[in-house]
Amino acid sequence: MFDSVFGGLWDRFLASSDQFLSQFWPATVDGLSLGSIYALIALGYTMVYGVLRLINFAHSEIFMIGTFTSLAVVGAFGFSEIGGVALIGVVLLLALAGGVASGASAVALEFLAYRPLRKRGASRLAALISAIGASLFLQQLFARVLIPWWFDVPKEKGALPVQGHFVVREDVIAIGDFVVRNDKLIIFLAAILMMIGLDQFITRTKLGRGIRATAQDPETSVLMGVNIDRIVTATFAIGGAMAGAAAALYFMRFEETNYFVGFLLGIKAFTAAVLGGIGNLRGALVGGLTLGLIEMYGSAFFGSEWKDVVAFSVLVLVLMFRPTGILGESLQQARV
Repeated sequence: MFDSVFGGLWDRFLASSDQFLSQFWPATVDGLSLGSIYALIALGYTMVYGVLRLINFAHSEIFMIGTFTSLAVVGAFGFSEIGGVALIGVVLLLALAGGVASGASAVALEFLAYRPLRKRGASRLAALISAIGASLFLQQLFARVLIPWWFDVPKEKGALPVQGHFVVREDVIAIGDFVVRNDKLIIFLAAILMMIGLDQFITRTKLGRGIRATAQDPETSVLMGVNIDRIVTATFAIGGAMAGAAAALYFMRFEETNYFVGFLLGIKAFTAAVLGGIGNLRGALVGGLTLGLIEMYGSAFFGSEWKDVVAFSVLVLVLMFRPTGILGESLQQARV
C-alpha cells in the first residue's frame, strides 16, 4: 500500500515537472509582467511605511481608482484596435491620467483620514483602523454610488459589464515556442523605467533627500528645517501616482475592472513589499518581480488554482524566516 501511494505521488511529481518545464518560458514572461505591476503598487506601501511607519491598507483602492480612470479615458476617446507604436502613446496617456487621479486621491486620503490622527498624536493602531475603514468606504462608494451613476449599472451588481477590447496583441519576440507579446513587454519596460526614475528622484533631488531624511529620523529632520507635512503629502502623491500608472498597465493587460479589483492585488503587492524589505524602494522592485515569478512558476507546477496559495505561502515563510525581507539589511541606513 505504501509503495502504491508513494508511486502515485512520484508519478504526479514527474507529470508536474514535465508541465513546469514545458511552460517555463511563458510562465517567466507572465511572472515578470505581473510582478512589475505588483512592484509599482508595492511602492505606495513601502514609501508610506518608510516615512510614517503606517501600512496604508487603503492603497489598494487608490489603485482601483486608477483603473476606473483608465476605463473612462478609453471610453472618452473611443480607443479601439490600438497596436504598434500607437499603443505606447495610449499607455502613456492612461498612465498620466491614472497617475494624476490616483495621486490626488492618495493626497486627499492622507489629508482626511490620516493627518487629523497624526496631529492629535494618535496611536499607529488608530491610523491602521482608519486605513481599513477608508478602504471599505471607497469600495462601497464605487460599488453603490459611482459605478451605478457613471456606468449605468444596477446597484445590486456593483461591477462593470465586460468592455470591448481596445488593444491589438502582437508577438514582438518569437524564438521557437518562446513568445513575448507587446502588452507584456510594455508593462515590464515601463515598470523598470519608472522605478529607475523614482530611484534617481529620491536619491538626487532636494525633495527626495527630505523624504529619506524623514524616513531615517523625523525628529532631527524637523530641527534641520524639513517640513514634515509637505514630505508626507509628497510621499502619498508619489506612491499614489505609481499605483495609478500600475493601474493603467493592468487595464491595458486585462481590459476590465470592478470595485474590488484592488483587494487581492493590494494584498499581493503588500506581500511583495514585505518580501523585498518594506521601506526599501529597490526592495519593492525585487520583491514584486520575485513574487510574480514564484506565483507563475507555482501555477505552472501545481496548477492555476494554486497560484494564490503559493503567493501567500511566500508571505508566511518570509515572515517566519526573514521578516526583514530580501533587502531588509539596508532598512536602517535608508528606509526609502
